[in-house]
Amino acid sequence: MTSQRFIKKPLSLLKGLVLGAGLATACSLQAQTINLSYNGAPDAEKNAVHLFASNLKKLVEEKTGGELELKLYPNSMLGEEQERMEQVMNTPSLNIASFGGVSPQFPEIFVSAIPFMFDGFDSARDFFDNGEYWKASQEEFYNRTGARILAVVEEGGFLAFTNNERPIHSPADFDGLRFRAMDKSQVALFESFGASGTPIPWTEVYMALRTGVADGQMNPPMYIILGSLFEVQKYLTLADIQYSDQFLIGNGELIDSLSEEDRKALQEAVVEANEINREAVESQVESHVKYLEEQGMEVYKPTEAELAEFQKIGQPSYIEWLKEQNIDQKWIDSALKDAGLAQ
Repeated sequence: MTSQRFIKKPLSLLKGLVLGAGLATACSLQAQTINLSYNGAPDAEKNAVHLFASNLKKLVEEKTGGELELKLYPNSMLGEEQERMEQVMNTPSLNIASFGGVSPQFPEIFVSAIPFMFDGFDSARDFFDNGEYWKASQEEFYNRTGARILAVVEEGGFLAFTNNERPIHSPADFDGLRFRAMDKSQVALFESFGASGTPIPWTEVYMALRTGVADGQMNPPMYIILGSLFEVQKYLTLADIQYSDQFLIGNGELIDSLSEEDRKALQEAVVEANEINREAVESQVESHVKYLEEQGMEVYKPTEAELAEFQKIGQPSYIEWLKEQNIDQKWIDSALKDAGLAQ
């Protein structure tokens, strides 16, 4: 009798273990894991894109009760810009892309980077949140790629110039300098000021500046800190020439395959993560500039007259470059109208 009771007990326990394992497996099968790739280090204090990605992951998993899980791939782990864009167009994934990733599929994205189009955070955000240009851009991007632009992700404020040769107070100070460019639109901008530009991937920027392949570059203060560029750059000019942003892209089939509840939860999470990002980025601009000064960079804020000189050269030259790229005038007109700069 003792032997029989002893045998029955572990069999019952085994049944419970098997049942528990089965339930755990069933629960795990319900969770859908989605890859989210982006550039920059996984450091929320230095990389606003990672801050956004981290908050998005947390919010999505909370709002879907764990039915959707995001797996983060920072530091371009899944490839450089165009590789990641190909992935998100062809596989059920998410990607935060820069202009270098979006523009090969949708060159009209360059219109949103017309120099001096925004006079601050509020006008830039309103442009993307409510403007007709941006609504049309999202629709056209989907028509061409089957992927959706889900959000404009603020990555550090407005772009500043840095270089290791001399202070830049006016366009004339660019003469003869070699600048790292993020994409061909920046090449055109640098050339309009008398410098040359060479596209170099973000992952190679530090070494290019250190070895003299390039004299300077253009990024918001946060990215200058993120890439430790203050170690190889002496001069910083806060020209606020362009709004610094990237774009959350979602595979169209993935988005459409989600249940109505999960799709709504994802959309809400994107909005909330973006709001957190915006508040963080704007609140940290001054402290980032102060940090760069403490690291030995010589910081210069152009006067209104000097900024007007940059704008007088940079804006029309850039718009002319857009036309040379066969960008339909309707995109330019729509963006300028939304920005309150209708010609």
